[in-house]
Amino acid sequence: MVVKAHRLEGSPTAAMSAAKIAAEGAIERGINAIHIKIRAPGGHNGPANTGPGAQAAIRTLTRSGLRIGNIEEITPMPHDGCRKKHGKRGRRV
Repeated sequence: MVVKAHRLEGSPTAAMSAAKIAAEGAIERGINAIHIKIRAPGGHNGPANTGPGAQAAIRTLTRSGLRIGNIEEITPMPHDGCRKKHGKRGRRV
């Protein structure tokens, strides 16, 4: 919703603009304090670290006047569920 190009979606700039819009909406509705849950794709087939936009979004929420209670990371961790793709020998480049 914030950027036009698909390659810019995970960028800190896009995260900052989205967080600013969300903060304005929250303040408009009378919310002044929030708890934050950060989630990366995780699991077996996704990266376990958050993207570059997570910290930028949190910083923007703080600067916009919202008070932050606690920040919780809820990335799912694998527990021998699905098998990764790319066969027995992995991905050959």
